[in-house]
Amino acid sequence: MLTVDDVLEQVGEFGWFQKQTFLLLALLSAAFAPIYVGIVFLAFTPDHHCRSPGVAELSRRCGWSLAEELNYTVPGPGPEGQAFPRRCRRYEVDWNQSALGCVDPLAGLAANSSLLPLGPCRHGWVYDTPGSSIVTEFNLVCDDSWKVDLFQSCVNVGFFLGSLGIGYIADRFGRKVCLLATTLISAILGVLTAVAPDYTSLLLFRLGQGLVSKGSWTAGYTLITEFVGLGYRRTVAILYQAAFTVGLVLLSGLAYAVPHWRWLQLAVSLPTFLLLLCYWFVPESPRWLLSQKRNTQAVKIMDHIAQKNGKLPPPDLKMLSLEEDVTEKLSPSFAGLFRTPHLRKHTFILMYLWFTSSVLYQGLIMHMGVTGGNLYLDFFYSALVEFPAAFIILVTIERFGRLYPLAGSNLVVGAACFLMIFISHDLHWLNIVVACVGRMGITLAFQMVCLVNAELYPTFLSGFGAGCRGNDAASSGDQGGRFARDHQGRGEPAEESKAQRKQDLPSDPNIRIQLTGTRERCFAGDRVAEMRTELSSEEMLRSPKLFLLLACP
Repeated sequence: MLTVDDVLEQVGEFGWFQKQTFLLLALLSAAFAPIYVGIVFLAFTPDHHCRSPGVAELSRRCGWSLAEELNYTVPGPGPEGQAFPRRCRRYEVDWNQSALGCVDPLAGLAANSSLLPLGPCRHGWVYDTPGSSIVTEFNLVCDDSWKVDLFQSCVNVGFFLGSLGIGYIADRFGRKVCLLATTLISAILGVLTAVAPDYTSLLLFRLGQGLVSKGSWTAGYTLITEFVGLGYRRTVAILYQAAFTVGLVLLSGLAYAVPHWRWLQLAVSLPTFLLLLCYWFVPESPRWLLSQKRNTQAVKIMDHIAQKNGKLPPPDLKMLSLEEDVTEKLSPSFAGLFRTPHLRKHTFILMYLWFTSSVLYQGLIMHMGVTGGNLYLDFFYSALVEFPAAFIILVTIERFGRLYPLAGSNLVVGAACFLMIFISHDLHWLNIVVACVGRMGITLAFQMVCLVNAELYPTFLSGFGAGCRGNDAASSGDQGGRFARDHQGRGEPAEESKAQRKQDLPSDPNIRIQLTGTRERCFAGDRVAEMRTELSSEEMLRSPKLFLLLACP
């Protein structure tokens, strides 16, 4: 029986249809960047000081410059250079009294201005910025500065909670349904965030956007990797994540051009509605349809792909089947991620890798907002280093596999983060260089985890498995990445039937061979076996196309 990969070898593994679909879904990946790290520009904290009634009038009467006004009327840094008194305290002085002079006005009130009583900022703050952010609009500074962290925490909580449900929806109801529903809801909530009347509403809208936005990115990742052939699956997965980097680069330029947070939020949310055009241009995943025993629809989609690529479909297309070769409809479940010792090990390890990668990646991006330099340029430079990271993966993964690049990239980012502890804030350039090195390392690790994730779960668990880890990517579920790494050839002869190829292999009834992918699961009751061994040299010589042997317990 034909599999999806068999058909793609004949009608095009990365033809016009796949390229068109990739470009559309890459836009979705780029649109996710402002949601994931938009807080850098939406909630930047400019230099600020307490607003004191009468100071502006006194400054105009005396003709002070801004520097003179701050020097005369704003408390200096606290002990050991702390800026807290300067930003969060004001002199308890009536600046409207006529006795105050223009030269050192506080001299007549106290011999030393440090002896004057300080009080809280009862009348708000003055912000040194031409634009606005949620910090300046809702005064999220000083005692309320923790609310900025809460704003981003709501998004992250939404990512986590949403991924649990959205991953299940993608595997239960389809990738396309999940993609369109989450994209629409995310776009609506993005617009509502831009017009939120108060901080509480802002949190609720942001939480809702977090609940669905990562599901949209996940569905796009899953769809594009399931539409291409084995030879292109790894490259397309990496380029899809590189599209996210394009979104970061564009975000820095857009934030510079639109310095007001409400208009910036609208500018990144409204174009998302255009992605609903995917309804007409992106079909459902044929692999998912086959896993749900909807073979007729899968055949129609594969025939459509053949027509778009200008190729003739194989005559036995109606015999299309799933690589997993199951006889009943498969449903995702949380327990499925822990069914066997191998799956449990993989799930726990990937949970840890997703958690550490997400924390470090987002932390390094947030670090760009506190280095004290040009926020827009620092963010732009750090985003650019993600492009060579993608190139390094493409070059090294075939030669070195997954383990060494993954371990090496984590060591690099760990060393960079450790070094930043000892670098003085005055050495701005060194902070940026080390942060960019760490950013490159964590990007390598993140993309590598996405690839490894895509190789460890079957189609009917792919979205759910990624969702339960609560972070960035989902998997295509047909193990193409590992096949591309281990398989030195490219495809199999179309004229050679699987029945003929099986003759080269042992005839033990408990042994089943994966002919088109990298792993075969043997179903014995409710158990799934994953014991994998290599064929002997003699068997490899007889049938070099087949090299994986998996045995049922």
